[in-house]
Amino acid sequence: MNKEQLEMGLGNARNRCRRQGQQRQKRAQWWFQQMRMLVNSAMDWKPVPPARPEQTYLTLSRGK
Repeated sequence: MNKEQLEMGLGNARNRCRRQGQQRQKRAQWWFQQMRMLVNSAMDWKPVPPARPEQTYLTLSRGK
């Protein structure tokens, strides 16, 4: 039976997490840059004129 303590290093896992965080940040920066460009190139639309009034008729049926 082995009675020595087993050590597991976490150095590599920390680097991987840091790298993934940096990649995520780069993707987010790219995405928001694309969205800013889209908003800046958007057209100004004229407001739609109000709709004309609509006249409706209510027909009442006589109950028999």
